[in-house]
Amino acid sequence: MTITETDEAVQPIEFAVTKNLAAKSAAEREEVLKNPGFGTVFTDHMVDICWSEKGGWHRPRVQPYGPIPLDPAASVLHYGQEIFEGIKAYRHADGGVYTFRPDRNAARLRKSAERLALPALPTSYFIQSLRELIAVDEAWVPSGADQSLYFRPFMFAKEAFLGVRAAKKVAYYVIASPAGSYFSGGVKPVSIWLSENYTRAGKGGTGAAKTGGNYASSLLPQAEAASKGCDQVVFLDQDRNVEELGGMNVVFVFKDGRVVTPASDSILEGITRDSLLQLAEDRGLTVERRPVPLQEWRDGVASGDIVEVFACGTAAVVTPIGVLKGDGFEDVQPTGELALSLREELTDIQYGRREDKHGWLVRLDG
Repeated sequence: MTITETDEAVQPIEFAVTKNLAAKSAAEREEVLKNPGFGTVFTDHMVDICWSEKGGWHRPRVQPYGPIPLDPAASVLHYGQEIFEGIKAYRHADGGVYTFRPDRNAARLRKSAERLALPALPTSYFIQSLRELIAVDEAWVPSGADQSLYFRPFMFAKEAFLGVRAAKKVAYYVIASPAGSYFSGGVKPVSIWLSENYTRAGKGGTGAAKTGGNYASSLLPQAEAASKGCDQVVFLDQDRNVEELGGMNVVFVFKDGRVVTPASDSILEGITRDSLLQLAEDRGLTVERRPVPLQEWRDGVASGDIVEVFACGTAAVVTPIGVLKGDGFEDVQPTGELALSLREELTDIQYGRREDKHGWLVRLDG
């Protein structure tokens, strides 16, 4: 069965389902869910959809979680043609399973696909792929406080050839991992190292795409940050404007009520960030998306104009920044109440504890 590649309204597709005969027992699963950690244990099944230049999207299926057969000449291994997403499912008090703004994740996946010369997956197929996985692995969605099921949809070039061109055969998968609270013992401020020897992405590069190469290039500067006693690294662009952390966006709160986040075409569009900014606007705060020079950050903290700095992303939601370190300086960052207040509001919406006024939640089960 061939699937159209447009993002227009399309009919649901029929997935073939092969159950995992070696699935964990209920007792084994419950033991894992007591302390799931993050990204180390995976559910019993995964989604797999093929794409080819001639056949389009086809062979949608749910199958047992396990190794992926891959030819040694598969294009992804040599040219890095790969993208991914991160999105969570939440167990509500009524037992239902919901996800948060999946249309935005689907749109970001298509944007990443365009930049990496990969095929566009329609929004409806993206959301259905999450539903199909929940249909067989719904019991893996935890019900503990601040726990969730983390989906990792990803797409890569699997055509076997050696030559620099876009692959004509591609695979899309979804795997899932139960996730515990990101912060054991409560949210803690993090220390940030300013990377001045490395950049995350450049103008016209792949910074706005969620592709593995961006994260691979951040590992060395992240190791440098760790050697300096810092939890995370922050990158600058060629004009010394603040970009983002290795995997999170940055937000500045000014004493006059402005909430400012860096903007450029080399920053990954943050769905958590944009949701937090919408909630800030709902409160009457002024939100600005613009370039933020490093000197403005440091001067603003020194003068008291900046009263709070935080990072945000899917995994941690919100993380206050406590210290910015660099060669020859260490700036203690001011703390405030807005970051944690916005975090509480957003997670209350995600877990169904507060009204979803923007229609962000989508039910996956049933």
